[in-house]
Amino acid sequence: MMRQGPRVLLSRAMRWRRPFSTDLQADTAGDSKFIDAWKKLNPNMDPPKTPISYMKPRPPTPSTIPSKLTVNLVLPYDSVLSAKEVDMVIVPASTGQMGVLPGHVATIAELKPGILSVHEGNEVNKYFLSGGFAFVHSNSVADIIAIEATPVDRIDPSLVQKGLAEFQQRLNSASTDVEKAEAQIGVDVHSALNAALTG
Repeated sequence: MMRQGPRVLLSRAMRWRRPFSTDLQADTAGDSKFIDAWKKLNPNMDPPKTPISYMKPRPPTPSTIPSKLTVNLVLPYDSVLSAKEVDMVIVPASTGQMGVLPGHVATIAELKPGILSVHEGNEVNKYFLSGGFAFVHSNSVADIIAIEATPVDRIDPSLVQKGLAEFQQRLNSASTDVEKAEAQIGVDVHSALNAALTG
């Protein structure tokens, strides 16, 4: 009886296949029903926009791999790189350094404090990121969303050493869990800054 268990489970699983989200058609009927109901209640006022009205259609996946990667580096208050065509970027993912070339598989990666390297021909621009997310799309577009991004050549090494020593002292003298967590974040960021400058 137990030997036939996997075969029975597999045969049941093969009968029902859940479609991928990309296989489903967008349901615009819900929007039109809402708009019709709104116009009946408030004929003199335009209906509010629903989330689907803000969404753009997914760009098509190219049939050939493009020669360049399009990169957007966005901060909460600024756009550092906007639709910049580059050869490669290396992002500081939480799982390790991740290189992204044109044609990279679609990926979402959490970023840890570290260096973002943007390679364009023989030129390499480096930015220190304090954290964020990288969204790599299948159409060779990489969106990098960071909290802070600073060009590495604008970082003062003496201030980094001073900050690292200050946060290490705070970590050693912390008495509560909150103080320890805040000090540990400071040590992690300053250690990553120090490694970026020395390394």
